[in-house]
Amino acid sequence: MVLDVLIIGSGPAGCTAAIYAARANLKVLVVAGFEAGGQLMITSDVENFPGFEHAITGPSLMEQMRKQAMRFGAEFRDEDATAVDFTVRPFKVTSSSGTHEARAVIVATGSTAKWLGLPSETRLRGHGVSACATCDGFFFKEKEVVVIGGGDSAMEEALFLTKYATKVTIIHRRDSFKASKIMAARAQSHPKIAIRWDTTVEELLGETTVTGVRLKNLKTGKVETLACQGYFSAIGHTPNTGLFKGSLHLDEMGYIMQEGAYDTYTSVEGVFVAGDVYDHRYKQAITAAGSGCKAAIDAERWLETQGSH
Repeated sequence: MVLDVLIIGSGPAGCTAAIYAARANLKVLVVAGFEAGGQLMITSDVENFPGFEHAITGPSLMEQMRKQAMRFGAEFRDEDATAVDFTVRPFKVTSSSGTHEARAVIVATGSTAKWLGLPSETRLRGHGVSACATCDGFFFKEKEVVVIGGGDSAMEEALFLTKYATKVTIIHRRDSFKASKIMAARAQSHPKIAIRWDTTVEELLGETTVTGVRLKNLKTGKVETLACQGYFSAIGHTPNTGLFKGSLHLDEMGYIMQEGAYDTYTSVEGVFVAGDVYDHRYKQAITAAGSGCKAAIDAERWLETQGSH
C-alpha cells in the first residue's frame, strides 16, 4: 500500500503535520522514532505553549498531540527511520518494520542540543539543567545561573536570563568570545553578567537539583566551586539530518535547506520539511508546530497538483 504522506519525526512539528494531513483525509504514517516526542520529552514544565493557562509537562503535551493525530486516523510507529530513497516515486523510507512507500514525505526529525557530556548534566536535566533560556528562564527568577558557551547563542541566552536571574556567569573555555563583537560587548557590559575565561565545567553539583558547578581554569589548573541554581548549555545544536546526507541539500551547519516556492519545500519536489531540523533561529515548540501545519498543507496541495489526492 502506498501512503499519501509519511512523516519522519514526532515532536511538535511531526505531530502537527500528522493532525493536519490526517484531517485532510490523507493516509498518514508517522515514523516516530524510538525516542518519540522530540525534545519536549525532556522538558519538565511548558508554560509558553498557547492554550494552557497552567503549565503542562512536555511529555503530556506530546501525548495529547499524538492522540489528537491518531483520532483523525494517523498511524504511529515508534521506530527509527534507517534509510530513505528520494530518487524514485513513490518515495521509500525504511524502518525496522520494513520499507514504506509514500507519495509525499515530511521530514521533522528536529535537532539535538549539544552538551559537555557530563553524567550530572543528564541526571539533572529538567532539574536546573536546560538548553533553552527562552523556554525555561522564567523558572529562575531571583536565582543565580551559569551559561556555557562563547558564541552568539550563548550571549543571547545570558542576556535573556538577566531578565529573571540575579546573576548570570558565562563560562567559556577560551580567552575571547567567538560571538559577534556587538553581542559580546553587550554581554560584557551588562551589570548582571560575570565571565569566567579559560574555564571549563568539570561537574554539576546537587542531588535532586543544581546547587553549583565545579570549575577548572585551563591555564592555571585551579579547581573551585561556584554556587548556582541553574545551568544552561549554549554550545549549539546538531540537526538530526544524518539520514538525509546525499538525498537533500543541507547547509554548512547540517540543517535541511528550504528551496522552492514555499517555506517547507526542499531540494526534492514532494519532500517537505518542518521544525528544528531546518529552523536554527527560533527553536520553539510553537514555531515547530506552525511549520508542521504549513508542511502538511503544502504536501496536500502538492499532491492535488500530482493527481494523487
